[in-house]
Amino acid sequence: MVSRRSHQKSRNGCAQCKKRRIKCDEARPACSNCIKHSITCDFQIGSPHAASPVHPPKLYTRASESKSPGSTRSRIRSRPVITNTLQPGELQMGDLELLHQFATETCYTTSNRPDSHELWRVTVCKEGLTHGFLMRGILAIAALHLSRLRPDRASDYQNIAESHQNKALSSFLPIMPNPTQLNCHAFFALSSLIVVYAFASPQKRGTTVFTDQSQDSADWLPLIRGVNSILQQAWPWVENGPLRGLLQPGIINTVDTKLPRPADQQLRQLAEMCKGAAGGEEAVEAYVEAVKALRKCYVKIFIRASVECEVGTAFTWPVEVPDKFIQLLKAGAPEALVILAHYCVVLHHLNDYWWMRGWAAHLIENIYNELSDPWRDWIQWPSETIGRNDKCLVWRPLSPDMIPSHTPASISST
Repeated sequence: MVSRRSHQKSRNGCAQCKKRRIKCDEARPACSNCIKHSITCDFQIGSPHAASPVHPPKLYTRASESKSPGSTRSRIRSRPVITNTLQPGELQMGDLELLHQFATETCYTTSNRPDSHELWRVTVCKEGLTHGFLMRGILAIAALHLSRLRPDRASDYQNIAESHQNKALSSFLPIMPNPTQLNCHAFFALSSLIVVYAFASPQKRGTTVFTDQSQDSADWLPLIRGVNSILQQAWPWVENGPLRGLLQPGIINTVDTKLPRPADQQLRQLAEMCKGAAGGEEAVEAYVEAVKALRKCYVKIFIRASVECEVGTAFTWPVEVPDKFIQLLKAGAPEALVILAHYCVVLHHLNDYWWMRGWAAHLIENIYNELSDPWRDWIQWPSETIGRNDKCLVWRPLSPDMIPSHTPASISST
């Protein structure tokens, strides 16, 4: 009688194998059973079930299976051989999961324009294969998206996203001042993803994106503005390149454009506030320019054509405000914070995007806490508008509540 082979029991198998009550070979980063059945192994994302260090990704071959068909013992003992196929620094199996996530789901959440979805899904990913900093940016966004879709593993995915984003920026920043015809398209794509990442990251109490004194958020706006400035140098290449479909069409004259009465009145009041602002002539001019840019942004959101991307339109304001305004904002000048609060009305129109959800309300709350009582009255309208979930710049048929928005001389378009 053949004695039964002894084997060592282990409780360190993956959760999927435990659930199916089958033996797990505990291979890293994914066990053979999970790979065979094309399911996600919790070893891949640092599950608490994992009891040993994660090893380099491994694929299976049948090269070591017994070639003696008559040997029953050989067939019983033969198992796929695990071989290393990726070198240190290359993408791991978890990264492939993230790329799949981006190409099948996340790419459809960056814009409301169907024609841009294919560009994100195919063309941007293809650029990422050539430019590692872009691929890291892609994976970072996908990881943050998964952190929302799988809240039980949110912390793991957020850590993965932060790692990829840091690597993307460490590769990107040294070459950022010198775009070329070959890498400018990747520059353009990553600059868009940087904006998404800034808002998709977990919200921190006290953070207003533009005024937080921590290095995390204080650098985001200058980075976005810096990338935009550099892209202007490569604009002829970008506007004729493979990602030209992501560009905003240059339309809409803001002069004599009709806006809802409350929005128009608020902009007029902001213009009056600017006239008596503290800080000298340079500060007043900066506030006036910021309000002028805000009116343009309101109008573009309100009467945008179907060919426009509301995301791209919403983020024109941070790029168009003068540098002096950014300095005043970081210094916590109340006039600058009031203007930022009115920009939150624009951000609220993006609240249906997973990466923008709740941000407008979050910013308004923190701006309110930073302002003293006399200044809080100035943000009552944007606070109430966002609080009641009123997307006041969504187009509606003309009515008596609409008035011609003859832009005041102090903020007229040039």
